[in-house]
Amino acid sequence: MAAYLIADVDITDAAVFEEYRRDVPATEARYRGRYIARGGATKVLEGDWEPHRLVIVEFPDMASLMAWYGSPEYSRLKAIRERCAKTRIIALEGVIPVG
Repeated sequence: MAAYLIADVDITDAAVFEEYRRDVPATEARYRGRYIARGGATKVLEGDWEPHRLVIVEFPDMASLMAWYGSPEYSRLKAIRERCAKTRIIALEGVIPVG
């Protein structure tokens, strides 16, 4: 069952973030991750959430998502992201109701 990484990224240093943005897609692709949405306009419909740069990446399953997140190649990029952005990230397993 598909799993989704959902990130709300508040970039604090755009120049440093550029390296992360440039290099991260190749690491996700190795784990069969693909972008569903990345950095488009948002509109809050309910609540007090004020999203920044939203990113949704689909992986074939939670094991693939977690393998990517814990991988050595992503670890280097994660350290870069942590220096140049404040990020909230969740992993969501995609459950489709039957019936």
